[in-house]
Amino acid sequence: MSKNNLCKKGVMLVVSGPSGVGKGTICAELVKNNSDIFLSISATSRTPRKGEVDGVHYYFKTQQEFDEMIANDELLEYAHYITSTYGTPSAPCMKHLENGENVVLEIEVQGGMKVKQKYPDTVMIFVVPPTLTELKDRLQGRGTETDEIIQKRTEMARVEFNLIDNYDYIVVNDTVEGAAEQIKSIIVAETCRKDHCITNIKKELGL
Repeated sequence: MSKNNLCKKGVMLVVSGPSGVGKGTICAELVKNNSDIFLSISATSRTPRKGEVDGVHYYFKTQQEFDEMIANDELLEYAHYITSTYGTPSAPCMKHLENGENVVLEIEVQGGMKVKQKYPDTVMIFVVPPTLTELKDRLQGRGTETDEIIQKRTEMARVEFNLIDNYDYIVVNDTVEGAAEQIKSIIVAETCRKDHCITNIKKELGL
């Protein structure tokens, strides 16, 4: 992906959306062959799903370990979602931003809004399904949750949709590749935005 070399600092992006919308798959496609994009790994108190690996998909923690991270102020944000707690370790994100990499946080709406409060330059992206019916079908297709949990996630999705006004961009996940390309375009645009570049450009040009 092309990069504006005069803008050394990276862009922080939050990618949110209802459970089952495909955020993880889109983000995996986004970082493929793009060494200047760092995908933050979240910590969570939930148990791993089939195929998930600790330190790759999430840092899987007990609730006690998670509470210790909160107490030690090691998280950029954290939120309780349905039956589990999720959070973003802050140190890796800040390090990659300063190194000029773009940092993508795949997190829920509650956490995304907390990141925006702490780091106002964060670019907020909300991923939506083509229809709510398709979202429910995707959740059922996972085969990992009970009907009760699926119903709770569907109800939560309706709540999250009402918070879209807090986001800067909306990406419809018709196809994974298409959604990832849209987010890449957003990164390029935000990297070139005047407010992101102006301080460093003036310094580089001696203005």
